[in-house]
Amino acid sequence: MNSPHASADAISDPAHQRLVQLMQRLVVQGVNRGASGNSSVRYGRGMLITPSALLPDALTPDTLVEVDMDGGYDNPLKPSSEWRIHRDIYAARPDINAIVHTHSTHAVTLACLRRDLPPFHYMIAMAGGRDIRCSGYATFGTEALSRTALTALEDRMACLLANHGLLACGRDLAQAETLAVEIEHLCEAYLKACSIGEPVLLSDADIDEVLARFDAYRRGQLD
Repeated sequence: MNSPHASADAISDPAHQRLVQLMQRLVVQGVNRGASGNSSVRYGRGMLITPSALLPDALTPDTLVEVDMDGGYDNPLKPSSEWRIHRDIYAARPDINAIVHTHSTHAVTLACLRRDLPPFHYMIAMAGGRDIRCSGYATFGTEALSRTALTALEDRMACLLANHGLLACGRDLAQAETLAVEIEHLCEAYLKACSIGEPVLLSDADIDEVLARFDAYRRGQLD
């Protein structure tokens, strides 16, 4: 594999630039702090992913790491310690082309309670179903974490990772980012609602109708 490190191609490549800008925006929005979280996009024969333990302010296009589907890379910087979960999602889900992983406060809070995010609000359907599941627990960076995440992501574009954080996926980086930010807001609203009382949940029929309207909206057919 050719190294993207310090190359003019990396500096001018839109995928590199978008990934750097995304990570920096997530900090500005308060979704991530410090070097927490990581993001990737499908790229070449594998993926382009943020490096390990580098603050977003220090990210530049040439610091991103290109990793092949066997986990190989040729770069002085190491890929994120969570590279495996990104690789395994791409291998299992051809509909996913971008992944945003955050340690956002309210998503982490719910994940530490090991609770699914139920259909208390119609925007839950943005993730593709009637809830956002919380995975089982597994140590970060392991194959076990990939397995439990893929189970939680079945027929979904996002999940919580038990005692860990949030995974938001998309057909592109913009969609994955939008979903990550929206789910953090939903987690915050749900926790606040629970502090007052028991949120009223939408029915399966309610969510099915929302999903149908979302699909029509994407196809430009919403009345």
